[in-house]
Amino acid sequence: MRPEMQRLAASAIIPALLVFALYALKALETGMGWDFTSWGVRPLEWRGVAGIVLHPLVHADWEHLAANTLPLFFLSWCLFYFYRGIAPAILACVWTGSGLLTFIIARPAWHVGASGLIYGLAFFLFFSGLLRRHVPLVALSLLVTFLYGSLVWNMFPDFAEAGTSWEGHLAGAVTGTACAFAFRNRGPQRPQPFADEEEEDEQLPAGEEEQSTEDENKNRAPLEH
Repeated sequence: MRPEMQRLAASAIIPALLVFALYALKALETGMGWDFTSWGVRPLEWRGVAGIVLHPLVHADWEHLAANTLPLFFLSWCLFYFYRGIAPAILACVWTGSGLLTFIIARPAWHVGASGLIYGLAFFLFFSGLLRRHVPLVALSLLVTFLYGSLVWNMFPDFAEAGTSWEGHLAGAVTGTACAFAFRNRGPQRPQPFADEEEEDEQLPAGEEEQSTEDENKNRAPLEH
């Protein structure tokens, strides 16, 4: 397998495991007749503290999970492919940061689902590409905008669909944007292709350097008159 194909496959491992875990938990919840809603975020209540970490693992129903599956897999795959060196840290920060912010600002209800994580990843990929000004990452920013630009409306209560946690979406967006700025000097950076050429221009070839030395010596010699 070619190195590039190996990298593509390796970048999909964690996203695939994450999606598998979500479906396994939902199947267990449904099959056993359990209710994992209490794993969600309950703002400003002790019983909702665990949800800061657990809430992306729980979904209201199969339709909710299905709607989140493709964007979660694709965006997390992009994260691990383009930002592989810092991807685990970004994922952890967006995961917990969006949960914590939801815990602080959201309405008193159970907030569940990976939507906040999706918003966090989308906003990180968008702003990180613009900040780094590296062509492949800017192209990724534009692709994310094309595919998921309409998500922005579900961050506002007047436009969000009924029954959705617009606070969770907003928390994810804020966290992802903050991560883009906080990690802008880590991970892939815009190359500087002209640095070596400038150094070569500053160093004169041996012949020219000798000629320059001779000219300087002539200029220093006393003038005869």
